[in-house]
Amino acid sequence: MSRTTNKRPGKAKSGLSRKQKVAIYIRVSTLYQVDRDSLPMQRKDLIAYASLILGIEEYEIFEDAGYSGKNTDRPAFQEMMQRIRKGEFTHVLVWKIDRISRNLLDFAEMYEELQSLRVTFVSKNEQFDTSTAIGEAMLKIVLVFAELERNMTSERVTATMISRANNGQWNGGRIPFGYSYDSGTSTFSIREDEAVVCRRLKDLYLDNKSLVYTARALNADGYKTRAGADWTPTAVWIIASSPFYAGIYRYNRYKGTENRTLNPEEEWVMIPDHHPAIFTLEEHEAIKSSLKTNARYVDNPVGKPHATANIHIFQGIAYCGKCGNKMVSTPGKKHADGYRPSNYSCPLHRRSKKCDNATVNDMIVGEFAINYILNMLNAKKTFSNIDTPEELQRHLLTGSTFSDISSIEEDGLNDFFNLLSRYGSDNSYVFAIKTPRRKKASVNPELAALRKEKEKQERALQRLQDLYLYSDKSMSEKDFILRKSEISDRLKNVNAQLGLITQNPDSLLSDEEFIKQASHLLIQKELKGRKYIYYKNLATSVDPEILRTYMETILDSMYIIDGRISSIVFKNGLTHKFIYKN
Repeated sequence: MSRTTNKRPGKAKSGLSRKQKVAIYIRVSTLYQVDRDSLPMQRKDLIAYASLILGIEEYEIFEDAGYSGKNTDRPAFQEMMQRIRKGEFTHVLVWKIDRISRNLLDFAEMYEELQSLRVTFVSKNEQFDTSTAIGEAMLKIVLVFAELERNMTSERVTATMISRANNGQWNGGRIPFGYSYDSGTSTFSIREDEAVVCRRLKDLYLDNKSLVYTARALNADGYKTRAGADWTPTAVWIIASSPFYAGIYRYNRYKGTENRTLNPEEEWVMIPDHHPAIFTLEEHEAIKSSLKTNARYVDNPVGKPHATANIHIFQGIAYCGKCGNKMVSTPGKKHADGYRPSNYSCPLHRRSKKCDNATVNDMIVGEFAINYILNMLNAKKTFSNIDTPEELQRHLLTGSTFSDISSIEEDGLNDFFNLLSRYGSDNSYVFAIKTPRRKKASVNPELAALRKEKEKQERALQRLQDLYLYSDKSMSEKDFILRKSEISDRLKNVNAQLGLITQNPDSLLSDEEFIKQASHLLIQKELKGRKYIYYKNLATSVDPEILRTYMETILDSMYIIDGRISSIVFKNGLTHKFIYKN
């Protein structure tokens, strides 16, 4: 709600020459608050305060009803701040400081911005007026103690939850896929209709060691998640990586609910034989070992590479063409000009000599990969002049890098020819990154359900706190802490799930997808109009993280035999196998 009156001009204060106007901000979280803290009462008192105490008649009211004070992500508050930045207001007036935010950092950030904009902050109930030095100092002191109280409460809640977990008590949260929970007996049981999917997922992953392949196979079999959505690599990772499916209850793995920072492993609560297992312990350990080998997915399901001193462009992409193992990446010898290529070798060759595949470096792998991609892009550009798969093959094998290749396996060549036939003139089609544009964007039902659940738990938590703090109904501190811990843990689990859900590609880009597409555009600029690329020149002129990200958006895997690329699997599903002359 917003309302403006113009009875008389306000008195000039704090040396400001601009016309005085008050932004009155009102927030009420729940229906549990008592009358003195209700919207109508706040509205009436704050209007009077602006006129009688501040001497300012012009105002607008911004109301957020039913929103938590945990953060500042509220529509009316955001609108108010946008208009403050435009210079419309000289004062911000609130009933109490916690109406703005109960988070010290959020409030401090807002307060610093108000100071920079020469806007005075006033809290009626606490009598804080930041146009005075004493008002500003008292405000900061109160905020420090408020933050201290919240932290102490949080510590007590955490201790209670850990104690419960050590006793084998379930601390709430989303029931894992494959299980049912009986709140009366506080026990888990296997939900067989979902457990079938879990076992199939386990078998698929142990066979192929690929989250992407496992997700595709589950979808091909017609299996759905509990929310009725398709399986994604992330959804597969959630189940594959969890010890819960081996009958182990794990708790206190992460610090807090926001950044998911890992606690030291010795602080984790691990209760074996807590509930019926769907996977054997041996199967769980085998999956865990495989995920660890594929380092991109260790506590990192979205596949972002871990920071290393040496960035290996094809790490996680290069595979041994003889035994199928992922090749190990190590730094090579530094060249005189400072360039240091990466070496890729089969782990079986390195450890036991059971595989005789030769080591290969970036100079060979990179030269092949980047120029083959370049040839594919150039073929797409000139496809209107290409009439047959044979003509397309000649374009793809242009350049000295491919002089010892006689042909490309027919199936893969035909697939690419048909792909270009369908979409070659469609400007919306970007090679190997996007699929053709859909007519209508789809909504991830699992994501939508989780967001609803998050809002529900946040409202429940705020109502509980307001009931404890303001209601005439008595509630012991013990009951409050236990109930709060249950809700907080449910919220923590929802936030964790939200952090892992893969966004719909038609939705707003995530940070990771933005980086991928930005990297793609930067490299495409380097390739534009070129007929041949010297990989070393490219690698030394482009940030290695950008080059690596680009390769990851294009390539799923490359299989290498004795220093030669035997096949390439692209992210869009294309597979090109190369037949050499000798």
